[in-house]
Amino acid sequence: MVARKLSGGGPTVWTVTDLQASAPAWASAPPAAARYGGAQEDRAAAHALALTQIEFAVVDVETTGWSPAEARITEIGAVRLRAGRVTGEFCTLVDPGVPVPADIEALTGISSQMVSTAPRAADVLPAWLEFAHGCVLAAHNAPFDLGFLIAACGACGLPWPGFPVLDTVAVARQVLVGSEVPDCKLATLAAFFDVPTPPRHRALADARATAAVLDVLLTRLALLGIRTLDDLGEWLAVP
Repeated sequence: MVARKLSGGGPTVWTVTDLQASAPAWASAPPAAARYGGAQEDRAAAHALALTQIEFAVVDVETTGWSPAEARITEIGAVRLRAGRVTGEFCTLVDPGVPVPADIEALTGISSQMVSTAPRAADVLPAWLEFAHGCVLAAHNAPFDLGFLIAACGACGLPWPGFPVLDTVAVARQVLVGSEVPDCKLATLAAFFDVPTPPRHRALADARATAAVLDVLLTRLALLGIRTLDDLGEWLAVP
């Protein structure tokens, strides 16, 4: 995986070529085939960890449409976040194998020409699974992003690891009170929390915005006495 440093000494952005070429600490792990099953005991341990100890892989995907049964991924962006610190980033365009509709191009700026030379999902997903290994996945409106990732893994013959998942929409709806915000859209929360990278319907920018929103939400959860994923699950389940 080719790495390029962000300006200002920021975290490394990993793009799909060779994950092992300059592997960071989180990539020093057993072969991928031995890990993609997602051991149940590992998931249980993650649920018991303090939220400040968990490493999150905050992910966002851009797609050719709205249903994973009919549309395909055009871009994946992800940020690894632990205790408020970004430890790595992942970004790549993906060739969906189908044209990008005009309305989607207008929304995202991603055209058929841009993705025509990008790697296919079968080449991207093993590297992305390497990147997210050992993390709790987080996304804004997680069912959308995970629906596409799970469907793409299935189409490529890759078992889904069964990551623990945190949906920032669900958390925001419970954490934010009264009339703090008119809605819990990512753009609304990013503006309300004054995050450094606003969302713009591109995968890495939106993953960065979601990571910043998540960091604020985790602080608010701590003030409410919610310390672990188990605590959070119980709290969210209360009507």
